[in-house]
Amino acid sequence: MRIDLEGRRVAIGGVRHALADAAAAALAENCATVAFGVEREADLLIIAHPLDLDAAYRPDELIALADWTADAMIERGGGRIIHIVPAVAVLPMRRHAAAGPALAAVIAAMRGLAMRAAPTVLVNALATGWIEAGASGDAAMGTHVPLGRPGRIEEAVPGLLFLADPMNTYTTGQVLTVDGGWTAGYGRDF
Repeated sequence: MRIDLEGRRVAIGGVRHALADAAAAALAENCATVAFGVEREADLLIIAHPLDLDAAYRPDELIALADWTADAMIERGGGRIIHIVPAVAVLPMRRHAAAGPALAAVIAAMRGLAMRAAPTVLVNALATGWIEAGASGDAAMGTHVPLGRPGRIEEAVPGLLFLADPMNTYTTGQVLTVDGGWTAGYGRDF
């Protein structure tokens, strides 16, 4: 997917993982200047949350990073913030009872910030399901994915590019879920 990010500065904060690295590469291929870490002057902030559902996680710091950056973007007159989260943020999973509420808090905070920062800053999330080789999700999701296979990182990245695209000017407070249909419902017969 090609989008025009010429002259745009992108900061990627949070956890460095395969999906964050792939996002950085795709954004750079679309002419953005990309840096890992906190950069208050960024035009686009990607916040990469942990994709390991078994990790102990408190999202407070990354939610605060989004708020802090949004304030700077509002002062400058525009920007975008995109959270990368596992699909468990949208649909809890019994096997990961602790991850669900923590990640749901990210979605609630993202939507609150989208309301507060509008119309100047667009704030959204990309939620990924079971992605190859443990990059995201839980292999147990595989028994319930209607498409019947794990996704590939290169299948998730276009969703992020859609949310980052300067031509996309009317999407805020939304979660774009790239999960092979996992959150739509069980893909197997009982």
